[in-house]
Amino acid sequence: MSQFENVSVTKKANVYFDGKCVSHSLVLADGTTKSVGVILPSALTFTTGSPEIMELLEGECRVTLAGETEPTTYRGGESFEVPGDSSFQIEVVETLHYVCHFG
Repeated sequence: MSQFENVSVTKKANVYFDGKCVSHSLVLADGTTKSVGVILPSALTFTTGSPEIMELLEGECRVTLAGETEPTTYRGGESFEVPGDSSFQIEVVETLHYVCHFG
């Protein structure tokens, strides 16, 4: 699907890592929350509270989940899952457009 229908969007952007990651929070009609954003080429570490699915729309990155030693490469059209109360390192090779699905 290329768009979400019937959503509320938080007007103020979530800006992380000095602007290297910028997203907006969405709430769907059924109460599901997501964020839609962009990560510029960089190497960053994110922590999670709840489980997440990172759906990559465009770009390329290498991801190392907590407890792993080798990164896995992901590109637009792919996704990866991150457990709750965990972390992941991401090296963005090509600007990443993503949707983060929470829970």
